[in-house]
Formats: sequence, structure tokens, C-alpha cells
Amino acid sequence: MQDLKGRVTLITGGTRGIGREIAAVLAGLGAKVALTGTKSDVAEKVASEIQAQTGGEVVGYGLDIADEAAVDRVVNAVTERFGRVDVLVNNAGATKDNLVLRMSSEEWNQTIGVNLGGLFHCTKRVLKTMLRQRSGAIVNISSIVGLTGNAGQANYAAAKAGMIGFTKSVAKEYATKGIRANVIAPGFIETDMTASIPEAKKKELTDRIPLGRLGHGRDVANVVAFLASDLSSYITGQVLCVDGGMVM
Repeated sequence: MQDLKGRVTLITGGTRGIGREIAAVLAGLGAKVALTGTKSDVAEKVASEIQAQTGGEVVGYGLDIADEAAVDRVVNAVTERFGRVDVLVNNAGATKDNLVLRMSSEEWNQTIGVNLGGLFHCTKRVLKTMLRQRSGAIVNISSIVGLTGNAGQANYAAAKAGMIGFTKSVAKEYATKGIRANVIAPGFIETDMTASIPEAKKKELTDRIPLGRLGHGRDVANVVAFLASDLSSYITGQVLCVDGGMVM
């Protein structure tokens, strides 16, 4: 079992879905967790709930990851409270789906700005802390659409593909400093966002998955825990698909 006792972990987009499950799993394994959401009151409430559920130390912060100054403030607050950041999980993201010919510049720029801009701001700021420590693990949550593309999601697929290239670059730049960076590419995961998908569509999706089911948030969270732990100390710059075999 992964031992994350005392490791300070910052998780963006940690108030719902996959991010919340990641926060709960890591807190349950002994990590000290700081999670962010777009609204401070929601982030604080979720942090309190996870802390009560797991018995771990969990705090919540409001954060717009596309705002570089806001990222600085939150990372400063986390380091002031815990003294370090051992693990960064870049999970926050946004979608503005449309066909390319119908896609507005705003839909493109907002999706790229949040998914890639936020990734850049958070990683750059936390790297400064990890470099002082000469240790750290960065886990970026991409998507299988970053590998396969998806009709109606050219902006989102481009951002998620860009995340993979960014992660590999970070892995190469900072490996000698004791910092690892990896990507998880989830497939179709059951969350509140997928709850509205009609059953017929869910069955169609499930039929395309060799393991015969949609994924759960915990499926992704368990891989995050592995990549955040010393069990993966010789793994960096890799993309792990958590998709039930769909991409293969």
C-alpha cells in the first residue's frame, strides 16, 4: 500500500468528481491535503467533509487557476501552513464544446487558458518550492481525448494533448533535481457530469471498453496515489491511461 503519511499535496479542482475522490484517497493514506475550487466556501466545506470522513488534515481554498496572482497567493498560503509542497495534482479544467467551424475565439481561448494556462501557472509556482526541497511529484490529469481527439472538443483535446507535451518537458527539465512529472489520461469516468448521459449512450460507451464498465473516480485516484508515492520513484514523463483498455 502506498504510504503518503505527512506528504503535503495540493490538488486543483478538488471539490467534485475525480478531484474530490483524489483528495479523499490521498487524505486517507495520510497525506496533508490542500484542495482548491472556484468558490472558497465550497472548497472549505468539501475539505471539512473529507477531513471528517478520513481523519486526515484537509484544507480548502478558492482559486481561479487562470489567474497567476491568485495561484501565487494560494501556494504561498499552503507553504506557510505546511512548510512545503510534496505533490501537485493539476486536475482543474473546463470545457466549451463546439464544432470547429462553430467554435468562437472565446470558447477556444477560455478552454486553452484554463486547462493549459492554469497548468502552467500552478506548475511554475510549485516548482519553485520543489526545487528548494530537491524533491516532488507532479501528477497532471489529462484525458484520452488528448490522445485520440474527439468531435466537438477540438479545443479541449488540444489542451489535453498540450498537457502531455508540457509534462514530458517538465519531466526532462527537472529530473536531476529530484522532481518527477507524469500524466494520467482517464477514459469515461462516472461523475456528476456524466450522470445526465442517457442510458443508451452509456451502454454504447461501455460496449467500446474492453473491461466492460465505465470508470470510477477511485480508479483514477488510486493511480494518483501510486504516482505520488515512492512506489513510482523510477517513473517520470509517462502517460498512464485509466480507461478500461479503451484506447488500446
